[in-house]
Amino acid sequence: MLRDALNDALKDAMRAKDSCKVSTVRLILAAIKERDIADRGKDIEDRDDGAVITEILAKMVKQRRESIKAYEEAGRCELAEQERAEIDIIESFLPRQMDESEIKAACATIVAELHAEGLKDIGRCMGALKGRYAGQMDFAKASATVKGLLS
Repeated sequence: MLRDALNDALKDAMRAKDSCKVSTVRLILAAIKERDIADRGKDIEDRDDGAVITEILAKMVKQRRESIKAYEEAGRCELAEQERAEIDIIESFLPRQMDESEIKAACATIVAELHAEGLKDIGRCMGALKGRYAGQMDFAKASATVKGLLS
């Protein structure tokens, strides 16, 4: 489903002659194809294709945010703007991101459900959050929230 949306977006961008969107969607499709090739030898029949693509997209956004920081430190504002434009395009294919209050509520729910009591339970809580909210939240913020709840 997400694969089809990406292919349709590529075709639409080509028709509209939107070179930035064409190149960004091609990068996304290339990353997906690379993951497919890497997973060929593995026995992964029950994997959720949408979750894998969402994971790839989230990783691409993270990489671009790191690049923006490096470009701004180097005084290369035009490259930072290009990266921001790519982030906007990539994020249009991701599910809506949770805000801070929603992250806190989700973390509190997971901690209560798992009966987590101390810092030793952070891994279990983060695993449950990643399984339930993949691609929907910033897990660095979630980790800090869980740590605060369990301290």
